[in-house]
Amino acid sequence: MPDKLFNLEDYFKRIHYRGGNQVSAETLKQLHLGHVMNIPFENLDVYAKKNISLELDDLFDKLVRRHRGGYCFEMNGFFAAVLEEMGFPVSSHLARVYHDGFENSGKTHRVLLVAADDQLWVCDVGFGGNSLAAPLLFEVGREQEHLGRIHRVMADPDYGYRVEFKTAAGFEPIYAFTREACCPADYLIANHFTATYPESFFRQAQMCALVTATGKITYFDGHLKITDKTALIETTITGDAAIKDALKSYFGLELS
Repeated sequence: MPDKLFNLEDYFKRIHYRGGNQVSAETLKQLHLGHVMNIPFENLDVYAKKNISLELDDLFDKLVRRHRGGYCFEMNGFFAAVLEEMGFPVSSHLARVYHDGFENSGKTHRVLLVAADDQLWVCDVGFGGNSLAAPLLFEVGREQEHLGRIHRVMADPDYGYRVEFKTAAGFEPIYAFTREACCPADYLIANHFTATYPESFFRQAQMCALVTATGKITYFDGHLKITDKTALIETTITGDAAIKDALKSYFGLELS
């Protein structure tokens, strides 16, 4: 592999970004939207028990050149590198995903805090569930809407800060994180556990998610869901050929 595959222009083409390189909240928003609407969250290599590299050129090759997606350690790690290359101040943090309480979850998610326009923003292009479409202003208690989806940040006495998603029943926690500094080795360890531990959630079923302008498309273990504003279409897909076709048709994923 030649030296330094990574370059911004190819990434911009991948996410259909046509803005400039100005370090601003608007640039950050457009990059974030472009990423989540064009590069799917997916665990297909983890499910297939393949090695998950966090090396920057390996991520560039996978996400940009091969038009694949990835999960948080890949996606947010790569997005952080893009933002840093553009001049954004970025810090990365480990988060606990909510599973009937935060005490049931280790720190198996990576989230970013990014400074722009004298404000701090939560950025996350690598969460498959009730994920952020655009950066979330890091302001406790403020409800923020993007593409019809509402999130907020809340202080948590035990776990730092919670990111929450608004459902019909009210706000539900997604994950919690502290602002403790992390080292690259911390992500290598968390990524290794998440990708290789036999009981890891990501080893149990194939999953993909892609944000759209009017909703979201998700695939989980043979079940395809297309949310379009208030409408929901659910389809069961069986057979390797049909699954492979659905992954290509809805997420642009072609597996070798």
